[in-house]
Amino acid sequence: MNKLPPGFVDAVQTRERVSGLTHGFYRYPARFSPLFVRAAVEAFTKPGEMVFDPFMGGGTTLVEAAVLGRQAVGTDVNSLSVFVSKVKTTVLSANDLVEVGAWGNCVAENLNLHQQSHRDTDWIEQGYQRNISGRTTWPIRKLLEMSLSMLDLLSTEHQRRFARCVLLRTGQWALDCRKDIPSARLFRKQFAIYTKEMIGGAKAFGDAADPKGDAERERAVCLHRSAVGVETEPIFESAGKPRLILTSPPYPGVHVLYHRWQVQGRRETPAPYWIASSLDGDGASFYTFGDRKQPGLTDYFAAARATFESVAKIATKLTTIVQMVAFSDPCWQLPHYLEKMEEAGLREHRYTDFANAGDGRLWRSVPNRKFYADRKGPTTSSKEVVLFHRLK
Repeated sequence: MNKLPPGFVDAVQTRERVSGLTHGFYRYPARFSPLFVRAAVEAFTKPGEMVFDPFMGGGTTLVEAAVLGRQAVGTDVNSLSVFVSKVKTTVLSANDLVEVGAWGNCVAENLNLHQQSHRDTDWIEQGYQRNISGRTTWPIRKLLEMSLSMLDLLSTEHQRRFARCVLLRTGQWALDCRKDIPSARLFRKQFAIYTKEMIGGAKAFGDAADPKGDAERERAVCLHRSAVGVETEPIFESAGKPRLILTSPPYPGVHVLYHRWQVQGRRETPAPYWIASSLDGDGASFYTFGDRKQPGLTDYFAAARATFESVAKIATKLTTIVQMVAFSDPCWQLPHYLEKMEEAGLREHRYTDFANAGDGRLWRSVPNRKFYADRKGPTTSSKEVVLFHRLK
């Protein structure tokens, strides 16, 4: 394809909030727009072909690929990403949704801070409740404990995972990046709102991704692993090679917390893993290819090259690799990044007819980007570039 289809640039530049289907199930950091994903999938693939995301994050690529009738495959080193992506790409039956709705009503009616809660001793000893048991946060922690102890009322693992995701979203609303912690009454109210809203999203996803009603089926392959060495995965032998590789890799030099919530300032908590029942034991640099303050970002660029060497091995001459990337200092980081893509066996392709910058590329501005920034106001990471690559 030598030209981008009409509307692609508009999809890149959109400032619409991430919503629709199951996209709002969890506010995963650095999500990109479903409209952009949909435009890319429609532009570079046909129904039945494979779309692969080596950094699937919150699963936006997989959700859109599934509802468009493509094979969806993703990898991520973050177990929280895998949990969220699986929930978002699982079709639930009408009975599942009824049971979850009844469970949500039961939980909302029975949450009472005066009652004793079940303490998850193992999770506590491993530090997963760190910084959520303070004077103002303990009520939220206790309500989450009480809700999690009621998961046994649900009859299937699909239902329980969905319910955990409702609690994950409510817990994030109540604790993450908030100065003022909501009351127990507001928590119960928001929990009820999210339960109803997410049931509607799950139904919409099921209707779109599985019109024949093949319920309780994951519509995407979500692999908990690094993309380095992904060429050894059996899926690429049995199902074929991806026609589109669509992703947003970690941003060089940009501070993003993929694995923590920040509670009342800079106090980090790994509580989302406790809620999702997913283990985590790694620091921030594990999820971002290295320390953002390292001179020359040597570790980052080495990891990027290794990753895309594996990506190149599962690509064909018909495969298009589309990335949306931001940089803390694009003046030197972008050329160095492109150099690593070349070393990995990938050549950049520019759609100059759609370029909006002097370098012949397509850039977009992201309003109100925070990324837990160290300073207030606009940052260099508030501008992203869309890169297109193919095999050399």
